[in-house]
Amino acid sequence: MAQAAGGWIIDEYTKADGESPFQTFFHGLTEQRRDDATALLLALREHGNMLRPPRSKKVEDNLFELRGYHQVRIFYLFLPGRRIVVLDGIIKKTDKIPRHDLKRVKQYKREVEGSM
Repeated sequence: MAQAAGGWIIDEYTKADGESPFQTFFHGLTEQRRDDATALLLALREHGNMLRPPRSKKVEDNLFELRGYHQVRIFYLFLPGRRIVVLDGIIKKTDKIPRHDLKRVKQYKREVEGSM
């Protein structure tokens, strides 16, 4: 995703095998949920760390989730230089993030932070 004027740069986490978990998630969404995810990413690119609830919620230190209207949740983190890395997404049906999903995105976060 390109940088908006005065906005943030959004990159995607890519695994060692070249897979982008976010792209896999995004392409599996219905059209309505894809539109929701796209609107969330545009808001994130424009507002960055100023995006607040209900659209963005802190999960833990430097791990956040975008919260869509249609149960779409997108996990991301911030890096220096107004950069954001989108890690993955889920369709969340409860208030609590499923343990296996949280474990997976925390691992992605550690990999991104470890590569700096």
